[in-house]
Amino acid sequence: MDSKMDEYICIGLTGRMGSGKGEVVKILEKMGFKYISLSDIVREEIAKRIPGGRHVSRADTQDIGNRLRKEGGPGVLGKRVRQKIESLDIERWVIDGIRNPAEVMELQKLEGFYLLGLDASLSLLLERIKSRKRGTDVEDDDVLLEHLEREWGEGEPEGGQQVGKCMTMADYTIENNSSLDDLKIDVLKILAGLNIF
Repeated sequence: MDSKMDEYICIGLTGRMGSGKGEVVKILEKMGFKYISLSDIVREEIAKRIPGGRHVSRADTQDIGNRLRKEGGPGVLGKRVRQKIESLDIERWVIDGIRNPAEVMELQKLEGFYLLGLDASLSLLLERIKSRKRGTDVEDDDVLLEHLEREWGEGEPEGGQQVGKCMTMADYTIENNSSLDDLKIDVLKILAGLNIF
């Protein structure tokens, strides 16, 4: 591994949808971190496997991510992102979309990697998901709860989505039940503890 890698700071993000990962990305990007997501790999695969741009549901996205893990091993998305990071001369990264412990283990091969887990109350997660109105989100609470449970790991194979297990591997956790200002304060405290700024 390039000796320059020991200067890298890579903040990985895990947590359920609506937990605030996207907001943390925005905070870190403003501080000079380069964004990359394991979901980018899934989206690239969706473009190959579902030509013509038909509507892709969250379930489709979850299924294709699981298929990639089945074909390439549970850490394949983390491995591909790690290889991209190692090939570029950029020292600060924020890595989103980590949903399986094997992905964490792949990314832990990067020097300077720290995993930040985010969560919030279930009612707040539902409220945030419905308010952001992404194309893959739905309005129905029962369907959203199924997606949240699946993402956490319920009913998922070992190589599938296992956010709950990833959360137990986190170096730092934030219960994001308050304001964006409070979230930023929590993130800055973590960075200060790492002597990044």
